[in-house]
Amino acid sequence: MKRFLLPMMALVAAMPAFAQLKPSHNFVFPALAKRWDEAMPLGNGMLGALVWEKAGKLRLSLDRVDLWDERPALDLKQYSYKWVEQQVLAKQYDTVQRAMDVPYEAYPWPTKLPGAALEFSLENLGSVTSNELDLATALNTVRFGNGVTAHFYIHASRQTGYFSFENLSAAAPLPELIIPGYNTGRRQGNANSVEGLGLEKLGYPAGKVTQTANSIHYRQPTGQGKYYEVKVSWKQFPGNKVIGEWTISNNQPAQLPELNTALKEPTGWESHAAWWKNFWSKSSVSLPDTLLEKQYYREMYKLGAVARKGAPAISLQAVWTADNGNLPPWKGDFHSDLNTQLSYWPAYTGNHLQEAETFTDWLWAIRPASRQMTKDYFKTEGLNVPGVATITGQPMGGWIQYSLSPSTGAWVSQHMYWQWKYSMDKKLLQTRVYPWIHESATFLENITRLENGQRKLPLSSSPEYHDNSIKAWFTSWTNYDLSLAHFLFGAAAEVSAAMGKPAEAAHWNTVRGQLPALDAGEYGLNVAPGEPLGGSHRHFSQYMGIYPLALLHIGKAKDSAIIKRSLRRIEEKGTRAWVGYSFAWMACIYARANEADSAVKHLGIFASNFVSQNSFHLNGDQKGGQYSGFTYRPFTLEGNFAFAQGIHELLLQQRDGVLEIFPAVPGSWKDVSFTDLRAEGAYLVSAAMVNGKAVSVKIRSEKGGVLRLKLPFASAAWKEQLVMKPGQTLVFTNEDN
Repeated sequence: MKRFLLPMMALVAAMPAFAQLKPSHNFVFPALAKRWDEAMPLGNGMLGALVWEKAGKLRLSLDRVDLWDERPALDLKQYSYKWVEQQVLAKQYDTVQRAMDVPYEAYPWPTKLPGAALEFSLENLGSVTSNELDLATALNTVRFGNGVTAHFYIHASRQTGYFSFENLSAAAPLPELIIPGYNTGRRQGNANSVEGLGLEKLGYPAGKVTQTANSIHYRQPTGQGKYYEVKVSWKQFPGNKVIGEWTISNNQPAQLPELNTALKEPTGWESHAAWWKNFWSKSSVSLPDTLLEKQYYREMYKLGAVARKGAPAISLQAVWTADNGNLPPWKGDFHSDLNTQLSYWPAYTGNHLQEAETFTDWLWAIRPASRQMTKDYFKTEGLNVPGVATITGQPMGGWIQYSLSPSTGAWVSQHMYWQWKYSMDKKLLQTRVYPWIHESATFLENITRLENGQRKLPLSSSPEYHDNSIKAWFTSWTNYDLSLAHFLFGAAAEVSAAMGKPAEAAHWNTVRGQLPALDAGEYGLNVAPGEPLGGSHRHFSQYMGIYPLALLHIGKAKDSAIIKRSLRRIEEKGTRAWVGYSFAWMACIYARANEADSAVKHLGIFASNFVSQNSFHLNGDQKGGQYSGFTYRPFTLEGNFAFAQGIHELLLQQRDGVLEIFPAVPGSWKDVSFTDLRAEGAYLVSAAMVNGKAVSVKIRSEKGGVLRLKLPFASAAWKEQLVMKPGQTLVFTNEDN
């Protein structure tokens, strides 16, 4: 092994060439999709569009992420965590269900709202010959048999979507605005929130559509005296070209810039393309498995399409609300019993901290509402976060164990912690991370009780174990809640120490020391004391200590035994009750256990069975129940992003502060590489494996610090502790190659 010390901007000729995004990763179809959840997805974090065909017309389903009806269905002030405990202990949980769960289904609000749709006649265009979404530029190009070419994109940083038709030989297809069925007078919606309640249940008055020869304007009144507007305009340009634009505004008049033409698209194309070029420059991976590599890049494309500075956090469907005449599945809300958390997993290692910031920015924005919920329901100071929330952080109710779990704040706190650890941003630590984690830990300390020197949670649960029955409540710690408590108090101690507050750090270490150990037995990690995993189950809440919290380490004998027993137990129970995200999450767990082949197998199952042709995660097994008894298709995003993190976990991990390169690569993978994946401590790492052997590793330190490193060369156990300066780069090459 050779080590080279390089200046910050040095070029390293010894490093092999790395793969980037390829044309083969693009979506390429011979026709337009016939379903909205198979459509070409476009987005910029705030606006979204789906391009498909409906009833013989080309359709753009238009969306804006902050279109919400926030009329409350749940009056939380009249209930409390203590009251729920009393009802559970009295075996009167049906009282809680009627009060706090039923309103979620009984009322269509609060809910995410769809925007509208544009339709274009295909009559003069001929049949589609190709339909491609270029991931590099987020441009959808549709070509027709008579030579017409259509382009669709949403500007990366402006709230404007564009469409164009070129090489027209007949009358241009003009847009027709299709408004949502809020005022149809028909009762056509489904009966539950998973399938989507009918739009007519919202009771909105009819919206007003105003049309001219070159524009359409639509104003739709919504709940609480609010409204949104859709505006569309278009022009004919020389060269048989029509260019149009559209936007959606929320509670303010919609405005569009003057249309112009430059190159193949309107003015602004260059800044749009530059944004995406910068996005793709942040990191890359090259895998010998073409299915997984293609799925990975499609997931990272979706991350770029739904996460943007200034936009809200990623909700269940983000900018792609269902266009099926109904409200979105689960009302398109912000679920934080795993959905918001998994959606940001790949942003950190993938070196997309700005995209990850959309989550922590949103958490900070809803902090006042979360504090109020903590006072109203938990009757204590500190900070917790509702597990099911509106866009402004208002609790929505539902299965109360999870929608108002006492540990939701602890899990989302991991993202505050990660944002600091991956960036080492001192200002962020001081202004957000420390106050957030301190308040969250204060809440959890307040809500727990000391009994005989051991800290106890009055009521505990494990999503979504025993669903919404009284059996879902435990009077002892579940491993889910307990793992999160261990993490949060440990993080509170760490950030306190980093802030120069040793007394606070000592306090949080003392509080953590009052927690029991994770409960494990013959079958590994149990759901709760005396209750091992009893059957196939979709949510791996009892395994939080393995991943994402990394409280257990496969390199430690005792932890390794627990991890192995846990994996064998879940394998014994099978996957019949899993959904798509389960396979992606399990791949991360297998990678942490160094079981690379199993990790890759589960990633392959996800990519083959649980996604649509446009790569959307559809929850159920789309091949008729080959791996799961769930065969439905409600679209949510968390499984997509957990898949991308599963790839990262194969390539780069940190365990107990030691950075490991290629920790879980299958033996069958001979040529693997990655560039600029990010590690905690603000290190950017690139590495290459050729013909089954690691040949080079490059590490750049943004902020400096002590790096503990395990290299993947012939002496696999070799470790080194290095002190790096800000901007310093080290390159290691394998002299055996």
